Amino acid sequence: MCEFKIIKKNDGSQILEDIVILSYNEDNELIFKDVLGIGEKLESALILNVNTMNQKCLILENPIIKDFINLVNKLSVNTATKSDIDTIINKLEILKQDL
Repeated sequence: MCEFKIIKKNDGSQILEDIVILSYNEDNELIFKDVLGIGEKLESALILNVNTMNQKCLILENPIIKDFINLVNKLSVNTATKSDIDTIINKLEILKQDL
């Protein structure tokens, strides 16, 4: 069985280990569970790389990711609204002002 170490690309830190389940819940939060089903969640993160050879999973955290995943999911089933797109645009504008 493959048990993964979860590494944050943001700073290179290992945040979890012995993870066997990686998935997103209905709120687009990233869920990690070990063999006992004990888990953690990250509110707004993206899986960048899963490597079974070195048993590492690289993730990226950013406040905009959760809304982006929500938008992409809705676009894939043709249920996206202007409001969903405006949410992303507004968050990008805030990030742009902080640059």
